[in-house]
Amino acid sequence: MATLRELVEMRTAVPADLAPDGSSALVTSDLGGTMQLYLHEDGVRDLVQLTDMPEPVGGFFLPASGRILLQMDEGGNELEQLYVVDPEPGAAPQPLVVEPGYFHRTPSASRDGRLLAYASNRRNGVDFDIYVRELDSGQERLVFAPGGWCDVAGFSPDGSLLAVLVATERSGDNDLHLVDVESGESFSAVPHDDDSEIGPPAWLPEGDAFLFATSVGRDTIAIARYDLSERSWRYVIEAEWDLRCAIDEAGRTLLVDRNADGYSRLELRDPRSFELRREVELPGRGVAAAFVFSRDGRRLAYHFTSPLVAGDVWICDTGTGASERLTESPSGVSAGELVEPELHRFASFDGESVPVFLYRPPGEGPFPVVIMIHGGPEAQLRPIFNPLAQYFVTNGYAVAAPNVRGSTGYGKRYEHLDDVRKRLDSVRDLVALHDWLGTVDRVDAGRAILYGGSYGGYMVLAGLAFHPERWAAGIDIVGVSSLVTFLEHTAPWRRAFREREYGSLERDREFLLDVSPLTHVDRIRVPLFIIHGANDPRVPVGEARQIHSSLAERGIPCELLVYDDEGHGLKRLPNRLDAYPRAIAFLERACWPGRGNVP
Repeated sequence: MATLRELVEMRTAVPADLAPDGSSALVTSDLGGTMQLYLHEDGVRDLVQLTDMPEPVGGFFLPASGRILLQMDEGGNELEQLYVVDPEPGAAPQPLVVEPGYFHRTPSASRDGRLLAYASNRRNGVDFDIYVRELDSGQERLVFAPGGWCDVAGFSPDGSLLAVLVATERSGDNDLHLVDVESGESFSAVPHDDDSEIGPPAWLPEGDAFLFATSVGRDTIAIARYDLSERSWRYVIEAEWDLRCAIDEAGRTLLVDRNADGYSRLELRDPRSFELRREVELPGRGVAAAFVFSRDGRRLAYHFTSPLVAGDVWICDTGTGASERLTESPSGVSAGELVEPELHRFASFDGESVPVFLYRPPGEGPFPVVIMIHGGPEAQLRPIFNPLAQYFVTNGYAVAAPNVRGSTGYGKRYEHLDDVRKRLDSVRDLVALHDWLGTVDRVDAGRAILYGGSYGGYMVLAGLAFHPERWAAGIDIVGVSSLVTFLEHTAPWRRAFREREYGSLERDREFLLDVSPLTHVDRIRVPLFIIHGANDPRVPVGEARQIHSSLAERGIPCELLVYDDEGHGLKRLPNRLDAYPRAIAFLERACWPGRGNVP
């Protein structure tokens, strides 16, 4: 039987970049317990560790120089700073853009390596503006400052234009702006009236056009072509599921990533005729992500994970579609010891069809069930490796992981079903899931536990407060206990972004109070285990402390763990190894002592 340590210590590797000459790959891996940078050289089996920093890091090769741009925050505070480091083991990072009180997000370099663009809130601590820096001289200037939330989406091939994604005031909606790097003049490339998502450009090598993913005028995300000279666009690839795209610098191959009910399907197409050439031969049924083309387009690196595979880097030969494993991360657990979930759908209170991944342990049961709820809420739980889900299964629990209304991946109609005044409809989906679980073989819905992180933590607390008769216990990780205090105390840069989804303090305060679990804390009557990071910039630790204090005063079994070196979630291996066994032990003691599965 797999232990928690064995499951959590199953390492993973993700492609960060491919060297310009194609001779090596830059990889992030948690071999040492946190994500650090490694180099994989062709023909060499072992990864060469480049960084050993106190914090998790990310990075990519800077064109022309061959050096690496390094991104790192401090203690999980998400205030990323930028450094440059040589691709040599133990090389000391040199500060590039370091202002510890501000963010430096989504950095992107021009193809000639001359310019670096990034988003920062240094102007007023709230709005994310776009800066362009000349890497040789160190001179930089503000080129785009519309206010609000902006992300760099890459330079045009010749570096004259910079694409920027700008969140609007509407939930699930953004704009794509093209900024002239020299003059600072800009325009909205895809003006639209409906709430729609627009993805980053995949430029054709001539720079006269690009492909992009968008849902303007339709429910799911499709692929469109934009012609720069005409400032016009049209759809070129459409499907019933959301699509994403990427292209190599040489313009040889268009990658189309299809999210089919959570599972990945990758297609290689002609970037001009859009004709399907072949599908990528994935290692199994799961999720592929973090796509990186070689400069010549002959190789495509990607990360693959599934419920049975923690995740490694694979390389696809774009000429054949065949994939070869590039990294083999250590694992003390075989795929045969793990459980693959079944994908089901259940009808909610209004007939809405809700997908759920169901893990069931071997044996007759009936088994208590953990309902794992994702964060976001604009996110999707996909069939990836989840060590905690497998740990629950190992300890005799079934696991139900739903994509309740408000989740992405099922069209924007579904995504908007929980907006503002519809907030508690997603909680009612949990009630319908509980009813459905009562009909499922070998599952004991009478012993159902809610588990979730971030917005999923809010859902746990809301479930316990608004439908207390349904649940045996809850596990809340970095969750929101009051939408009012959350919006009042979250980082200023985040408040406006989240008010799009939840409602504003100015207009909707009474409603936000009414749908906050803390307002109805007297209705919670089952045990609750809470985990939070002291440095969380998204959901302040006060959200955990206030619900814990209120429950403790009422004599409800409640335990709170706060980790001083964590932010929004648990990224450090020792903390995960400490928190998760204590959570399950708490459940066993509080809910059904003597069941015999205490870890």
